[in-house]
Amino acid sequence: MPRIHPVTEQTPEITEIFNEIQEAFGRLPGLFSAYAHHPPLLRANWNKVKAVMMEGVLSRKVKESIAVLVSQDNSCAYCIAAHTGALRSIGVSDAELDAIEKDLDKTDFTAKEKALINFARQANTNPGKIPDTEFTALRETGATDAEIVEALGVMELFTAFNKFLDSMGVPVGS
Repeated sequence: MPRIHPVTEQTPEITEIFNEIQEAFGRLPGLFSAYAHHPPLLRANWNKVKAVMMEGVLSRKVKESIAVLVSQDNSCAYCIAAHTGALRSIGVSDAELDAIEKDLDKTDFTAKEKALINFARQANTNPGKIPDTEFTALRETGATDAEIVEALGVMELFTAFNKFLDSMGVPVGS
């Protein structure tokens, strides 16, 4: 059950941001409706989504996979559903979704992509225990510092969204 009510009065700033979001996604996800109670946070998070998920060198499939797996690790039903749907929308089959969730070695990701996805998950679940050897191993797959930061940026974004959505009780599918 949602713990706050939807914003009923939209300022021009909120309307502008909502229009951008709807143009990008074809709908207004409940996450952004909740953030609208504090328009500066709405704008900041929308800008961060654009920078992290819509820019950079990592593929959308890699980023959406990080979003799903980090959200699974954090038990955020909202983000699992939303980003599983996003993977489906870019043509990922149910069989490949299953492989992404259970065994990355059975996917068509490159060794570098698998390493970046696994690293993002490790950073989410145990950030203080990542040895320097993990960075060496990432670089040996060809991962650049920029790609490592980009993968961690996706993890960071969804760790925050997971906690916000679960705290606020934003319903799945909204």
